[in-house]
Amino acid sequence: MLEGPSCLVLRNLPSSCEQESNWIYNTFRVVELSNNKSHLEVKDEPRSRKSFTSTESQKKEETMKFNDESEPTGKISSTSLIHQIGRDNSINCLLHCSRSDYGSISSLNKSFRYLIRSGELYRLRRQMGIIEHWVYFSCNLLEWEAFDPITNRWMRLPRMTSNECFMCSDKESLAVGTELLVLGKEITSHVIYKYSILTNSWSFGMNMNFPRCLFGSASIGEIAIIAGGCDSNGNILSSAELYNSENGNWITLPSMNKARKMCSGVFMDGKFYVLGGIGAENAKSLTCGEVYDLNMGSWRLIPNMFPQRSGGGRAGELPIVAEAPPLVAVVNNELYEADHAEKELRKYNKERNLWVSVGRLPERAVSMNGWGLAFRACGDRLIVIGGPRTLGGGIIELNSWTPAEDLPKWEVLARKHSGSFVYNCAVMGC
Repeated sequence: MLEGPSCLVLRNLPSSCEQESNWIYNTFRVVELSNNKSHLEVKDEPRSRKSFTSTESQKKEETMKFNDESEPTGKISSTSLIHQIGRDNSINCLLHCSRSDYGSISSLNKSFRYLIRSGELYRLRRQMGIIEHWVYFSCNLLEWEAFDPITNRWMRLPRMTSNECFMCSDKESLAVGTELLVLGKEITSHVIYKYSILTNSWSFGMNMNFPRCLFGSASIGEIAIIAGGCDSNGNILSSAELYNSENGNWITLPSMNKARKMCSGVFMDGKFYVLGGIGAENAKSLTCGEVYDLNMGSWRLIPNMFPQRSGGGRAGELPIVAEAPPLVAVVNNELYEADHAEKELRKYNKERNLWVSVGRLPERAVSMNGWGLAFRACGDRLIVIGGPRTLGGGIIELNSWTPAEDLPKWEVLARKHSGSFVYNCAVMGC
């Protein structure tokens, strides 16, 4: 899954200066002490360098080795990791490594591989508040890429294997826990494809209790909530479900007050919000929002939370179904919207229940009535993914801004030649 040389380097993760010095030492010792035959020094071991730089062959080779070897059962003993410092200290070292290094570490031996692929490290990281956010997006059908904004590293996921019906259907995506879910429809039914960062592979996920498309969704930690959407017969739904990535189960939640499709969802202040969309009664845009309180287990309607735009330009002249769902994201419990028609960034005022313009969107990020443009939260910053349309190809750009008192100043994190239309996008924090 890694492209380019890989080395173990401590990232800017939450810790004190003294702890960082200890983790730097222990991180390098993870590699040094785990190889009983020789030290892992790239300059002395050209074969090791080859195994880290050959991306596709490394994926296949590591998967084959893992499948062929017998997996450890039960609790891993301290001697199977780094016996000089014990199991707990070994795990503490790994917790403070960047997740981009886990692929290299898992190749040390089957004990490290089992530990990383078991998901235990990610569960512990979540408990300790150690989170790295990666951006996953698809600019070509059935092909996904990931971008690590810490190392500015691009990674290509294995290609999805599905039929043409799924490839051409409406697809939704969300990242939850250590999984990337892509939901769509095959010939006769809805289907969920699940990518796991633990195994770097795709598999089928468990279907929802009420399969749907064109819904609003958001995730927090190991859970995600989806609400609204359409069923196989085109009926607009008010039902909602919660997905737990730890066990792969879907739980039916109370239904919303209003059925809606083509809506958007976010988590804010520990609650799940649904905004916009098209209603079932008169096929018009809904200006109300709804919030679900996970502790109370109930929905509350918020009138006029997402009013129709005034002066929307060309968007107002198009059929309502031609416009993309609201492009919204939450950073530090503040809600933002990318107004694609006016190329404007707006912020939601919770106390006054209104939207305030805070600046402009990146000029080169274009869309087709909102489609093809990704607007997401990535940790403490907002990102806009898109690019200019050109004949024979295009350029995709990742723009970033950390909300502050100043006007938005978008920084180009990365760009590459690719399709400039973003079909799906999700941000995974783990």
